[in-house]
Amino acid sequence: MRTEILTFIVSVTICLIGAVALGAYALRSRSNERDLLWIGLFAMLYGTDLVLRNPLFQLGFGSKHEIAQLIPRISNACSIVPGLLLFEEFYGPGWHSLLRWKTVAYGLAAAVVYGYMIVHRAPELIPSAGVILVICVPLVLGMGRISGYTPPKVANADVLFAGLLCFFVAFSVDRLRNMKDDHWRPGLEPFGFIALLACLSFIVVQRVLADERRLISLNQEMQAAAAIQASILPRSLPQLEQARVAVRYAPMTAVAGDLYDFPMISPGSVDILLADVMGHGMPAALVASMLKVAVHTQQRDPNHPARIMKALNSILCNEAPGQYATAEYVRLDLRRMNGVYSAAAHPPPLLWSRSRQQLISLNQGGLLLGVRKDESYSDSWFKFEPGDRLLLYTDGLTEAENSNGEAFGEVALPSFMTQHQELDAEKCAAALQDAVLSWSRSNRRVPSQTDDITFLVIDVLSERESSLRGPLQRQVSWE
Repeated sequence: MRTEILTFIVSVTICLIGAVALGAYALRSRSNERDLLWIGLFAMLYGTDLVLRNPLFQLGFGSKHEIAQLIPRISNACSIVPGLLLFEEFYGPGWHSLLRWKTVAYGLAAAVVYGYMIVHRAPELIPSAGVILVICVPLVLGMGRISGYTPPKVANADVLFAGLLCFFVAFSVDRLRNMKDDHWRPGLEPFGFIALLACLSFIVVQRVLADERRLISLNQEMQAAAAIQASILPRSLPQLEQARVAVRYAPMTAVAGDLYDFPMISPGSVDILLADVMGHGMPAALVASMLKVAVHTQQRDPNHPARIMKALNSILCNEAPGQYATAEYVRLDLRRMNGVYSAAAHPPPLLWSRSRQQLISLNQGGLLLGVRKDESYSDSWFKFEPGDRLLLYTDGLTEAENSNGEAFGEVALPSFMTQHQELDAEKCAAALQDAVLSWSRSNRRVPSQTDDITFLVIDVLSERESSLRGPLQRQVSWE
């Protein structure tokens, strides 16, 4: 009786361990972390089988009813599947995916055999499925050894082997002892399974801790990368007597592929670079940083943006093949009231003409940076007047969609430029950022920001406005 009580307690403990494992998996479920799922299912089904077969349980609830005979056999049969899948997590699919095929074959065969027994009301004829483990696992290991199959490296493999050996020996001893008598008697098997669970738990905990350490390290690296990227972006805006500049920079992640810069600034002119590297995150941020350094090596030729774009394209093709970016380089001559720009597949600058009450798209552009090394780019000239407004932006601004799938640039931006023309550059930039983020939030299918958003608002001042306001320096607004 003492042995039966102890075995019953161990069986219930196995069920509780399985429930804890399933709960832990639900809290940190990841597609590449299924260990806890298979451990939980294996322990729950196996523990249920042990509890239902225990004489103490049968004494309290009876064992003559057909259901009482059927449920433990079904739970025993089902426990083999997560057991084999758990073994595959550590051993791999095996030689020519032998283990995976055996798992599929067992599932199909068990469904047919056990279904037939249930239909014909003969649960006592259902064989013990645990024998499958005794035969299948050594067979897979032996064939893998003979064929030269190399399983993936597992940390603490000796601990795993010790747990499997304990369970295998205990299971085999009990099955040999009960071979002549179909009536289950308490033995070593539950304790062998507890030893196996202890070893598996140790390995899984070590994996979880290693994953957490890697995540902490990655978060620290991302924070460092974000700080480095922040240091290469301008911390203040150009001080110009005849213009006001406002910038909004809202990366989708900690680091972004958008880049803006003011390579050259003089009292009567300003150069502006705006680029958008394809992709997101760390790779795009690294390429953006490279473009930032590269553009400053081309300052000897400031009057020809096309030559700067050609040089950037050549550098990108040579130093980062397979990486692509859109970009535009704009030079504004505030004394002559004209500008020149060159673009590489970048969204066109928008010029709001106050006198004509018209939004003009400066849509002359060239090929994406990084495609062809010897690609040429052209300069395009435009005129502007005091009171005009220039908007430079990346596609994250115009391609933001609402719940109807409408793009902000096509539907809302033209009317926004008209309705907010009386605001100064800083207030206009703040309102524009609020408008595009609200537009995106209305899309319930994609509730969060889906791209980096960067834009610059440049207001050309009249002589009267310039004399009244004087030079003004504003800090960049980052979101």
